Amino acid sequence: MSPFHYSNGSLHAEEVDLAHIAATVGTPVYVYSATTIKNNFQRFQQAFSSLDHLICYAAKANSNLAVLRLLAKEGAGFDIVSGGELFKVLRAGGRADQCTFAGVGKMVHEIEYALQQGIYCFNVESEQELEVINEVAGRLGCLAPIALRINPDVDASTHHYISTGTSKNKFGIGLDRAESVYAQAAALPHLKIRGLQTHIGSQILDAAPFAKAVEKLTQLVLKIKEQHGLEFFSLGGGIGIAYQNVLEQERRGLTPEVYAAQVLEPLRALGLRILFEPGRFLVGNAGVLLTTALYRKETPVKKFLIVDAGMNDLIRPALYQGHHEVVPLQQRDDRALEQVDVVGPVCESGDFFAENRQLPRIESGETLALLSAGAYGFTMASNYNARPMPPEILVEGKTMRIVRPRQTWEDLVRGEE
Repeated sequence: MSPFHYSNGSLHAEEVDLAHIAATVGTPVYVYSATTIKNNFQRFQQAFSSLDHLICYAAKANSNLAVLRLLAKEGAGFDIVSGGELFKVLRAGGRADQCTFAGVGKMVHEIEYALQQGIYCFNVESEQELEVINEVAGRLGCLAPIALRINPDVDASTHHYISTGTSKNKFGIGLDRAESVYAQAAALPHLKIRGLQTHIGSQILDAAPFAKAVEKLTQLVLKIKEQHGLEFFSLGGGIGIAYQNVLEQERRGLTPEVYAAQVLEPLRALGLRILFEPGRFLVGNAGVLLTTALYRKETPVKKFLIVDAGMNDLIRPALYQGHHEVVPLQQRDDRALEQVDVVGPVCESGDFFAENRQLPRIESGETLALLSAGAYGFTMASNYNARPMPPEILVEGKTMRIVRPRQTWEDLVRGEE
């Protein structure tokens, strides 16, 4: 059963009535299910239990300290893309020696900080980055553990903004240059070659592209293992989730079991530790954004439902044309369906959550839930239009906990002169 379900006509997160949360802290507000996050992690662990592996949660998906702490207690490592994310992971109880540091633009002070904390590995994306990491490590008197992110030129058939595995993307080092760049890394005195990494994209709903990436990289991995010694191979993240029919199904999209069936044996044949870096899969369907309808507005050609959440709170629809189901907190059989745009108060025409959507008629003052908002929701939020950031709530069983309070207007000017 989905963690979000109707009970006695009211939408709940686990055993907590979402209407109670909205009445207690107001809207907009993010609500996460702790049990779902833990279950998703355990399900992924079980699918690959026969393999020497480490799941490194992609902190960029949702970096609330409570979420990070929850996963650290489950035994997760972390995939981080900034010094700030590493700082948060450590503050939440995570271990630097179970963190991989990705990203095309690591800054010198971030590299220094990661080395001082004992980072497990830098996933390196260019030759120049290798040289910078080598220089920093030499200055600090240590060896910097590295893996090259190799681009296998596999099209994952996802949105072009979240495709990362083709030769047109800014990420990674081309398969044709991989051996020479590894040779360059081996010649630098302050680097330690630890692994080989790839990541082909995000929100992938078919295991075939992952299997193709493993197939294309197998010979290279075995050759680099023989020439330079490797401890691990990382297949990255990218497993997609359900954004439609979320309440009707426990799990749609690509399951860990289907994923494992496609890649488990080829990965086992490498004889290496295997790293996975899922983000959205662990937290995406574990979160909702609650918002209240402010006004109804009709033109000769459109009906609008104007809500108190905006694109600054959840930018996925505007940025990726991302789909989020919109459901009322109160379930009633007497609601007629209507075609409507659900839009926010931000001064942008791109400030919408649904366009031309068939929804039950919702009146001003009612609270709605935008489903599947646990990943790339709050982490991509902003103060655009001088709007305070929403609070975050973590639910487990019958308990709810405010894990980030709502910003105030005073917070908006804190630090400014």
